[in-house]
Amino acid sequence: MSPFLILLADYLIGGVPFGYLIVKLTTGQDVRASGSGNIGATNVLRTTGRAAGVLTLALDVLKGLFAVWLMARFTSDSPLWTSLAALAVMAGHAFPLFLGFKGGKAVASFIGAFLYVAPLPLFAVLLVFVVVVAVSKYISLGSVIAAGVFPLGVWLIMHPPAPVWIAATVAGAFIVYRHRANIERIREGNENVFSFKGKKAR
Repeated sequence: MSPFLILLADYLIGGVPFGYLIVKLTTGQDVRASGSGNIGATNVLRTTGRAAGVLTLALDVLKGLFAVWLMARFTSDSPLWTSLAALAVMAGHAFPLFLGFKGGKAVASFIGAFLYVAPLPLFAVLLVFVVVVAVSKYISLGSVIAAGVFPLGVWLIMHPPAPVWIAATVAGAFIVYRHRANIERIREGNENVFSFKGKKAR
């Protein structure tokens, strides 16, 4: 199969809006009309509950992992093509065809994709994420800081081929960019704090 066709497939895989579908099927509601308006796991957790949030997170991570695995299978694990696949699945999540190109922030699909491409640096920045969230109570701040240091982690830990490091840099910058409204709310003191109890956002 052509790698270009797989990239298209990966974009479409990324565009499967699990958060939207789970909330719609379980409550009949549109998750985009509640909380932050995002289709990702954090907003599903806050607005619908713990089980729905965890399921959304798991499925979004798995679609990122599957998309890159699919590319690796057909390209002999090419660093170039698997890196492009990681970006394609993230783009699909952020700009899903099925929801008018208005999707989530792509953090979970980023985790799944780079779990294949750069697992050790990913685990390192996930530790950073956990520490930041534990101290600040802001999921968004943890995501921004972890994504921001991810390219450095990839470079220091892996010394990877250029496509991998470039993809890590693009992906990290994209995550930070997608959180620009959260960054502004943190500055204003209006950002939602994290609670695993699934309390609804303010």
